Amino acid sequence: MARNVTLDVVRGVAILGILLLNINAFGLPKAAYLNPAWYGEATSRDAWTWALMDLFAQVKFLTLFALLFGAGLQMLLVRGKRWIQARLSLLAIFGLLHAVFLWDGDILLAYGLVGLVSWRMVRDAPGAKSLFNTGVMLYLMGVGILLLLGAITGDQINRSWLPDAANLQYEQYWKLKGGLEAIDNRLDLLSSSLLALGAQYGWQLAGMMLIGAALMRSGWLRGEFSLQHYRRTGLILIAAGLLINLPAVIAQWRLGWDYRWTAFYLQAPREISAPLQTLGYAALIYSFWPSLAKLKFTGALACVGRMALTNYLLQSLICITLFHRFGLFMKFDRLQLLAFVPAVWSVNLLFSVLWLRRFRQGPVEWLWRQLTARASGVSLSQTTR
Repeated sequence: MARNVTLDVVRGVAILGILLLNINAFGLPKAAYLNPAWYGEATSRDAWTWALMDLFAQVKFLTLFALLFGAGLQMLLVRGKRWIQARLSLLAIFGLLHAVFLWDGDILLAYGLVGLVSWRMVRDAPGAKSLFNTGVMLYLMGVGILLLLGAITGDQINRSWLPDAANLQYEQYWKLKGGLEAIDNRLDLLSSSLLALGAQYGWQLAGMMLIGAALMRSGWLRGEFSLQHYRRTGLILIAAGLLINLPAVIAQWRLGWDYRWTAFYLQAPREISAPLQTLGYAALIYSFWPSLAKLKFTGALACVGRMALTNYLLQSLICITLFHRFGLFMKFDRLQLLAFVPAVWSVNLLFSVLWLRRFRQGPVEWLWRQLTARASGVSLSQTTR
């Protein structure tokens, strides 16, 4: 199976883009991820940084990654049940280890668990249209559950949204100290994440995986439509997403990031706009591909995409070292943290290019493939990648 270089580039964009938001999770308390007023009042600089990231990046790159994950499930169907189940189970194990021993913001466990359910729906779907419609339905169910959770949530402010000084001090303590204390807290956070996955987020994640699989099956993610189609679609979808999300961003600001409204009700416009903008970003890459393919930087992005799992874990390793081991946690605001992002991107790009000059796969991808072959009982000679 020949590699789709355009898909590798889009995946590389998703991996690098995820760090624009994850950098806050590495460098600031957990409450700061969605709430710029986590310490009481937001400065104008924090508020503007939050607003711009919310409009153009928040949820978008995670959604793009879920879309591509679903496309990958469609491509993996030829490998058979044993290979797919072993591969996804191992991904979940990688995620569990990552979440417990390195960083509480892991997404790999969720992707592995939801993927184990979603791949069967991809396999059994009679066509791309039904697969797409099922994905949309699941995604909207997730958004509906989010609104329901907002309706049943009490008016009392949650300490995970607006922590007091003692909570902040303790979070800083265990993240900087590490060891068993950190593992114990990461396990608590993991249990909460798994509950959220089963109750609400898992519906949206499964929906995006099915949409990605449908777009791969239809040829849209293979680049089989005209450049004009991709350009027109990209501009329309990005504009639509911004128009949906912009009023919600303004409302959150005017409401002072009220817990119920910002954590639930006004997340819904963001969640609805995210797939539109995500598909718009991907469409623009496809529309300008003849020009982009000539750039050396595009080749480097493709290398990052080919080593997506390695680069995701590498970002965690670099940022945990910087913020938790070197004591930079809670030393910078949102805008200042963004200054770290290009440096980490540079490491991702350089490492990927240099590694793939000598090897066919990233180191973690190689390990994943070897373990998948052993777990599934399928010989590597029977696979093409």
